[in-house]
Amino acid sequence: MKRFFARVAAVATVGLLAATGVSGVAAAQSDPVPLRLGYFGNVTHAPAIVGIESGIFQKKLGKSATLEPVVFNAGPAAIEAMLGGSIDASYIGPNPSITGYAQSNGELLRIVSGATSGGAFLVVKPEIKTAKDLEGKTLSTPQLGNTQDVALRTWLKSKGYETDASGGGDVAIVPQDNAQTLTQFQSGDIDGAWVPEPWATRLIDEGGGKILVDEADLWPNGQYVTTQLIVRKDFLDDHPDVVQKLVDGQVAANDYLAKTPKKAEALVVSGIEKATTKPIAPDLVTKSFANLTFTNDPIASSLKKSAKNAEALGLLDPVDLKGIYKLSYLNKALKKAGEPTVKG
Repeated sequence: MKRFFARVAAVATVGLLAATGVSGVAAAQSDPVPLRLGYFGNVTHAPAIVGIESGIFQKKLGKSATLEPVVFNAGPAAIEAMLGGSIDASYIGPNPSITGYAQSNGELLRIVSGATSGGAFLVVKPEIKTAKDLEGKTLSTPQLGNTQDVALRTWLKSKGYETDASGGGDVAIVPQDNAQTLTQFQSGDIDGAWVPEPWATRLIDEGGGKILVDEADLWPNGQYVTTQLIVRKDFLDDHPDVVQKLVDGQVAANDYLAKTPKKAEALVVSGIEKATTKPIAPDLVTKSFANLTFTNDPIASSLKKSAKNAEALGLLDPVDLKGIYKLSYLNKALKKAGEPTVKG
């Protein structure tokens, strides 16, 4: 009897679908879209962490998409994943975004929002007083060609130093994981590092280092893009509604950071531990927040300058960045939130 009624119910359902003009294919199309979102376990990615940990992103996505967070250590790895189709969007620095755009002739990605400005420093041993003391020294960055790597090499070049991608030159640069950088700084194996928060503060507090360069001092009004939100172009073309909801979530996450910083700090503490499997001290997050500006403006002028810097270093072939921004989604979200729009 149970099987009989099951068959009756199935037949009735098919009949109802046929009567209303709904096919099985159309019904399947209403299933949530998986949105694979990359981010780093860094304080500079606080908008992403807050959006994930608070549930803001999933709430904005609703039933249209299922959020699937993916953790990376640095931008080039995220770009490789996007090139391979493993992620659909990512929070990331400017230089890997530029590289991914250039390598794909503009077909891989679009920048849809800013997220964070500031928070990168060159921290060195106390005995290093000026740039002149860096000759023959070894410094570190998170990854070859990432945002901090380009910034360090550009600054060293302005001081008359030559560097190369293999760690040679007047000042050796060793790209490595941020946690390894801290360990090697403490042991004396490296003399300093150009790193984002919270690692800059950790090198100071736990490694006895000092700030030699605050990157904000190198930019007009101290403003430069540290973290932005990019989306794979194919995903954007196929699911513009999902992208709009994700950007709505980004704006809401930055609003949460602005209005409830203590709650946001707590979310970042738990989110970083979840992403890295290592705890982070709450006061470290508080100190890091003081060096960061969470902004939806992607600060396009700094992206253009970063590209020129990478070209001058030989890390990037000349690239036309026209079309890299797609800010209509952001401006729509900003208007809904009663905030000023931005330009690309």
